[in-house]
Amino acid sequence: QVQLVESGGGLVQPGGSLRLSCVASGRIFSIYGMDWYRQAPGKQRELVAHIRTDNITKYADSVKGRFTISRDNAKNTVYLQMSSLKPEDTAVYHCNADIWGLGIPRDIYWGQGTQVTVSS
Repeated sequence: QVQLVESGGGLVQPGGSLRLSCVASGRIFSIYGMDWYRQAPGKQRELVAHIRTDNITKYADSVKGRFTISRDNAKNTVYLQMSSLKPEDTAVYHCNADIWGLGIPRDIYWGQGTQVTVSS
């Protein structure tokens, strides 16, 4: 009924940039907080960035000053602009969103993930 689909991942050299997008679709009434998480092989999933409906943001210390989260409520989309990328940023990046669906209880939804690889 509600889907999140990420895009924009890929292979980039250290110091490069990527912009991830995550679009929510389906029977949506309202979207509340939206997040980007990442999980590297052998590591726990990590919250990278969070954005509230009033555009207040929060970042993991490891990405502050390099990543920027934003949202376009008209397009039900959240973005993650990543700059000055480092090899340690390599991971599968997932978005999630707190969504109240039409006729569907409010719940947290996850996308399938997009791979980001930072390597020379």
